Parts: sequence; structure tokens; C-alpha cells
Amino acid sequence: MIGSKARKGGKIVKSLRHKNGVEEFVFGTPVSTGAVVEKGRAENIEFRENITLGEPTLLTFDLEPEDRIYGLGEHLGSINRRGRRFRSYCRDEANHTEDKNELYGAHNFFIHVKDHQQIGYFIDFPGEVVYDTGFQEEEVFSIEIYGKNFRILKIFGDTPEKIVTGFLQAIGKAYIPPKWAFGYFQSRWGYKDQKEIEEVYHRFKKEDLPLEGIYLDLDYMEDFKNFTVSKERFPDFKEFVGKLKKEGVYLIPIIDAGVKIEAGYDTYEEGIKGKHFCLDGEENPYVAAVWPGKVHFPDFLQSKTRSWFGDQYRFLTDLGIEGVWNDMNEPAIFYDEKNLEEAVDLASECRGKNLNVHQFFQLKDTFANLLNNEDYHQRFYHRMEAKKHLHRDVHNLYGDYMTRAANEGLGKHLKRRFLLISRASSIGMHRYGGIWTGDNASWWTHLEENIRMMPSINMCGFYYIGADTGGFGGQCSGELLTRWFQFSAFAPLFRNHSALDTRPQEPYAFSKEVLEHSRSLLKCRYRLIPYLYSTYMKAVENYQLFFKPMAFQYPKEYEAVEDQLLIGEELMLAPIHKKNQSHRLVDLPEKMALVTLREEEADLTLAPAGPQRLSYDLDHLRFFLRPNQMIPLGEGKNNVSKLSLEKLEVLAYIREGGAHVFYDDDGISMGEKNQERMHITITPRENSYDIAVKKPHGALKSIDFKIINHRGEIQRIHYKIKE
Repeated sequence: MIGSKARKGGKIVKSLRHKNGVEEFVFGTPVSTGAVVEKGRAENIEFRENITLGEPTLLTFDLEPEDRIYGLGEHLGSINRRGRRFRSYCRDEANHTEDKNELYGAHNFFIHVKDHQQIGYFIDFPGEVVYDTGFQEEEVFSIEIYGKNFRILKIFGDTPEKIVTGFLQAIGKAYIPPKWAFGYFQSRWGYKDQKEIEEVYHRFKKEDLPLEGIYLDLDYMEDFKNFTVSKERFPDFKEFVGKLKKEGVYLIPIIDAGVKIEAGYDTYEEGIKGKHFCLDGEENPYVAAVWPGKVHFPDFLQSKTRSWFGDQYRFLTDLGIEGVWNDMNEPAIFYDEKNLEEAVDLASECRGKNLNVHQFFQLKDTFANLLNNEDYHQRFYHRMEAKKHLHRDVHNLYGDYMTRAANEGLGKHLKRRFLLISRASSIGMHRYGGIWTGDNASWWTHLEENIRMMPSINMCGFYYIGADTGGFGGQCSGELLTRWFQFSAFAPLFRNHSALDTRPQEPYAFSKEVLEHSRSLLKCRYRLIPYLYSTYMKAVENYQLFFKPMAFQYPKEYEAVEDQLLIGEELMLAPIHKKNQSHRLVDLPEKMALVTLREEEADLTLAPAGPQRLSYDLDHLRFFLRPNQMIPLGEGKNNVSKLSLEKLEVLAYIREGGAHVFYDDDGISMGEKNQERMHITITPRENSYDIAVKKPHGALKSIDFKIINHRGEIQRIHYKIKE
């Protein structure tokens, strides 16, 4: 493992000091990933950590029993990452069992908390990195970097949250979606034609279910070809898109990474002509297979290819599309010609033979291992910065750079905000789109994983995030769907998505009770959108977290509480994630106000500090409001376009006094156009409150305040905005 030129610690050839307590160390000549946007100034800084330059490079830390590790983004397991192995290498991994150590994202930022001190680290490297956080040796945190050319950023701060802020400032502000992207979206692999999509829309309308959009999986394409629409299944697609958009409902089509090899297909012909595809070892376009059969992969690491591929999205924007999801961009590979030929040859040799157990499993595994075999990554190349790079060495950039291409193309042709999410990602892509957590399943454990994963992804720069609500694979029950709705109601991305071979997962496909509960919860989600949107925008602007672990606000005593989360400065969530439960244990670090939110009303009661049993039925939302905080609520509409800010309801828990900045804008413009920041302060007086509203929202006419004090007494105040 350790090469002859190995060295430990010592001075680095090049080091830089950034703002906000960030130091950068440059090893060798790294590939420019584009993840870090902040420029540092050259200084002679010593890298003191134990590092051994070999194959792979080894970085180690001593671990004490009380040490904690946070971050690493999209991985299974606890928020505190101690005691596992994690592989940072984007992979199409549909079977998210507890032992999986890699998923679709490669997020190499973590915080090591030691003796009430903490340092953040970002390993800026586009290839494989493996983390062992005390799994093999409990006293050692080891990191294997499969290369010698990389950067390491060290981020200092008094608290983990301040470290996250310093890191987010170094990597740049996150993607901002349109406001309508905070609505509810229905999706399914298997909506086969325009008629079926229309039926979904009309059923939502008939059942009075809020709906912001419908995601289109591969079924809308002609023969699984990107930037095509089946004329047979969608005969008047542009008219259909426009018709739904007039009702405030958006269609969000999928785009995959592979481009079908087919003469006469424009995207293929242009890619060949422009030399836009990845190359094999003989300088020919590399051939693999995905949904349409044999494909070439666009070489997104070339700037000219990103520009070309980004322009391909104009095919969709010209049809009225304003949102896209990029998929299969790890990239996923079903097979390539070499491995398929070897598997077929082996099958031919086995024909007529009496196979023993070893021969049978060799045959079985040969075919099973065709899917996403990493041998393929050694067979094709990219061109970047006038250099040729083996795919394996820059693998984690592929989905990232595909989404950069999409962002640039959609922005160029729409000239306003758009919805864009990706399955594969690495740090840096957060500036260009959001992510969903991939092909999860309808398992209660995956709901719990969804809860724990959100803060870890958020601290790696991604804000527009969410899971496939209800689970993509497997058979979802009405109870699981409802409990998942109760958590997803607070996530920026709220999409119900299911696979072809699963039961229908639309709210109306279950019992009458599930339908009624779903309707109520979705109306509550729309009531929360003014708060969620405001909190999202302020968090991005101020480099703060949207989702926070309890340990970041209430260290030590609550570091093990991982199924309760904080949102912004105001809320604490305690969702139910176990089957057949109507109650759960909640541990409050301080006295808080318990909010019970329904479509038409919101109740406040005071909850004491300490452990307690919380009841949580299926037809409403329950969450906690922290002391001296408030949240604005809108009306329970069926669509963001129908939300009005003429009247707000504000819930507040006031002990010494509270202040809130409510952010809003037009929801679609890029930049800082039409931004509004309303300042609300509540000051307690004897038996009353003084309320001040500065810079009220232009459309606002009145606010209904519901305020609870430390004794549990509630006052209602109607505040009329002066003309």
C-alpha cells in the first residue's frame, strides 16, 4: 500500500489560505473539478495530519471513544458516521440494504468532532475515496484516496455549524429552483401515454388533491431516445404541456446519459460529427448498452460537449417544458460488448453439461455481473483540460457535469428559473441542480434512512433534496405512504415516485381513509410553502443549513438523537417511522410549542422539556416550534400558482421576544429581482404583545397572529397592514 516515495505529514508543495478559516493543500497536479469557487492566497501552511502517499494515498486520524464524524452526504447509516465503511464512488445501486457502502453521490466533506473541538475536511478528488470511520480498527479513522493528485481543504470553526458555513462559502451558493418546485409532484415509471397522464391529472382534480406537476419517465420517448417524444403515445405533446401549464401543472421529463446509436437520429449524428462522445482505447466512440440498447456516452468533461448537450434541451423547452430530471448518469451500464460476448461464450460452453455448484454459480454470476461492472470504467476515456483521462480516474464528475450542461442549456433557453434534479452527483453540482436519493424501496427502514440522510446531504451543499416518497421499488402500504407524506411535507423536493412492477402509489389508489389523509397532508404542505420557501432562500443566501442534526444545536446530550431534526432556526420535527405506531418517544432539550397543523386550523400547546410520549395521528402534521420563534402559514391551496400572500397566519412561541425575517420573491426570476424581506418582531408586554411589521410584503393585507407564552396561554391578534 505504501510506495517508495511515501511520506507522512510535512510541508506541502503548494498551500493556500482562504477566507473564513479555510486552508487548502494541493498534492501533485489535481484535476480541476470546479467544486471550489473561492480563491485562496498562497501561504506556507503545514499539513499536520498523517498522510502516506502511495497506492492508494492513506490519510489517518486517531479516534477517541467520544469522537464523532458528520457529513459524507448521500450514504446509509447514522448521522454520526462512526463505525462504518463508506465508498465515495457514484454507483447505480438499486438495492439499498443496510450493508451497502455506496450510492449515487460522491460527497467528500466531513467534520471530525474531537474533545469539543472540530475541523472540517473536503477531499477534492474526482475518483474513488474509501472511508473507514473506525470499522476495522475502532481507534483509527482511515481514508484511502485512489490517486496522488488531489486537494484537501481544512475548515475551522467554533461549532460544526460554523464549519459548514465556511465550507459552503468555499464551494459557492446552491441551485435555486422556481417557487413552484416546492409543490407536490406525482410520478411513476409506467405512465405509458398521454391518456394515462391526463387521467392522473383529472383524478387529482376530481379528488381535490393538490398537484404541481407530473414526472415523465422513459415511457414518453420514442424508443428510449433522448430529446424525442413518441408521436404515437403523445400525439400533441406541446399542446398537452401548454394545457396543463395553464392549470399550474408542469410536466417534468427524464433525460438519460446514454445516446442511442442509430443512423438518422439527430442527437447521435451531431454527437459523432462534433466528436462529443467518450472514446475507447482505440480512439473510437465507446460502445455500451442501457435502455435503448447500444449507446455512446457524451463526454461532458469537454466544455464544447456541455455546450452542445445543453443546447439539446431546447427540444424540450420549445415544447413548453420548464423542468427536467437527469437519470442513469453515474453512468449506469447494462453491459458492454466485451463482457457480454464473454458471458455468452461461457453459456455456450455450459450447454449440455452437468454443472456442479461452482460451475452453476460462475455462470449465474457472470451474467449478474454484467450490470454496472466496474471493468467498463477502465475502457473509456474523457478529454478535459487538453488531457486524456481514464473514466475511472474522473468517474465522480460524470453526473455532475451532465447536470452542469443541462443547467446551462435550460438557463440559456428559458431565461428564468427551472426545476432540475439529478441522480448522480458530486460536490460542485449543488450549484446547478438538486438531487433525489435514487431507487429506494417501500420499506419502513428507508423512511428512517430518508430522515437521517437529509442533514448529511445538506451539509455537502445540496438544498433542493428529497427521496422518492412512498418508495420507488416494492409494495407500499397506505400507512407507510401517509407517514412518509408527514415527513416529505417538510422536504424541499416532494415527489411520490414508484416503479413499473409495483402497486399504484397515487393517493387515490389506496383506501378512502388514505385518500382523505393524503388530501389533508398535501393541503398542509401548501400552507407551509411560504415558510419553507423563505427558509430555503435565507439558508442558501447565508450559507446556513436547512436541515440540521439535533447535535448541532444541542450538543452532547442529544448527539444520539437522530430521528428528530431541526429545520432552520424555528422548527423541530419528530416524525413517526415505524409500522403500527400512533405514538412515539420524543426528547425535548427545552420547552417548546407543539404545533398541530390541519388544512383549516393550527393549534398550539406547550410541551415540557425532557422525554415524553407524543401522539401523532395520520390526518395532520405535528411539529415543534422553538422558543422565541415564529413561522408564517399560507392557505391550503391545490397549486403554487393559486397561493395568495394577501393574508398570512403567524404561529409564535414567545418567552422574551421574537423576530423573524420572511423572504419572498416572484418565484421565477434569476438573480435578485423582485426580492422582498418582511421583518416581524413580537415583544411581550404585561398581558399583551407589541407587534411590528417592517417592509410588509406588497400583496399583504393582514396577519392573524396566534401566540403562546411560557405559561401556555394563547393570544390571538389580528394585525392589519397599513396602506
